[in-house]
Amino acid sequence: MEIILRKAANINAEFTAPASKSFTHRAIIAAALSEGRTTIRNPLFSEDTEVTVNALRALGIAIECSPSEIVVEGCAGVMPQCGNQTIDCKNSGTSLRHLVTLSLLSPSKTVLTGTKRMQERPIGALCEALKGCGADIEYLGAAGCPPVSVNGGGFSGGRITIDASKSSQYVSSILICAPYAESAVELMPKGSVASRSYIDLTIAVMRTFGAEVDLTPDGIWKVMPAVYKAPDGVYTVEGDYSSASYFFAAAAVCGGSVTVKGLNPDSVQGDRVFLAALSKMGCRVSVASCGDSPGDPAIKVESDGNLNGIDIDMSSSPDIVQTLCAVCVFAKSPSRIRGISHLRYKESDRIEAIRILTESCGCGFVLRDDVIEIIPSDGGVHGFECDPNNDHRTAMSAAVIGLGCGDVLIRGAECVSKSFPDFWENLKEAGLSE
Repeated sequence: MEIILRKAANINAEFTAPASKSFTHRAIIAAALSEGRTTIRNPLFSEDTEVTVNALRALGIAIECSPSEIVVEGCAGVMPQCGNQTIDCKNSGTSLRHLVTLSLLSPSKTVLTGTKRMQERPIGALCEALKGCGADIEYLGAAGCPPVSVNGGGFSGGRITIDASKSSQYVSSILICAPYAESAVELMPKGSVASRSYIDLTIAVMRTFGAEVDLTPDGIWKVMPAVYKAPDGVYTVEGDYSSASYFFAAAAVCGGSVTVKGLNPDSVQGDRVFLAALSKMGCRVSVASCGDSPGDPAIKVESDGNLNGIDIDMSSSPDIVQTLCAVCVFAKSPSRIRGISHLRYKESDRIEAIRILTESCGCGFVLRDDVIEIIPSDGGVHGFECDPNNDHRTAMSAAVIGLGCGDVLIRGAECVSKSFPDFWENLKEAGLSE
């Protein structure tokens, strides 16, 4: 599928944010481990969340999906006998990494595999941390990468040290299963933690389902044994700031205004920082009630298209780095984006993807250690052809550039279905694409 973006100017658009992919994954897993039935309202239905649903079904969890909700019959932490399973996680790193620890709770052996790119993505730090507390995990291909074989039968827990410098999902995988360990879990990170805000998101879900999670002054997460149960058996997924960032970015680069409904202004999602970044670059950000739903907040970004460069640390918000870079190419001064080294381990090498997008539209790109510098072009931004390498965020970031300058052709545009299946339709309905 090919999409051509034309230049848009002085836009005035309104969108509803899709549900959060990160919250949906975690809610499904917590519901599967819960006591009784949980109804997950407003979930995100995408390729990635479908992987998690199908994986849990393969592990014996009963899950029913309708257009507006997911109903999960929990196992109270006692995973059913379902025989040995091989689960294809496709290109969903969130699914595979969370399933590594979860598979320890199964009484059988689980092989976790995925696409060629998934088999290149690191998982060794998680597996080695779990092996350190007695888990039986074997690499079936390259050491430190999927596919892996996990022999279930229990998660011992106790003191666990982990290197989470490449992914916060290693920490989240252990934490979300920690209430069902044989003893209290004390999880200690070794060195820096990538994308730390996503751990806050995991903990928020755990607490909603009734778990106790404490962070000690010396940086150790402590989780006591517990059984999950959602309040009244219901969990509602909030809107996604990562997905909404493309709409806000469109307002910034095109001029005009964009309003997005369905976002929690007080969310723990780290990608809320995108709004603060746009404000520093010269946009106006405000929160108001929706006209059709009084009391329901809507977030509005307004811009005259006159943008300043920015110097910002994005180490806790990797999923919006590409979106921010797409805005930075339209700034009148250079931008420095720090804390980006772990972007090499995503669905694609996103540092290389940013370089290609930046240089393809006529701007300068400099990489120094953990810092990207985006240098705007004196001659202005121009169109180009983009192959996103099957990376949803690269495709949507290229769309932002296309709306700002026009004549951007995106090949393989269907890859957005990984996290935002309705992205192109949303742009079309707003009159921003053909």
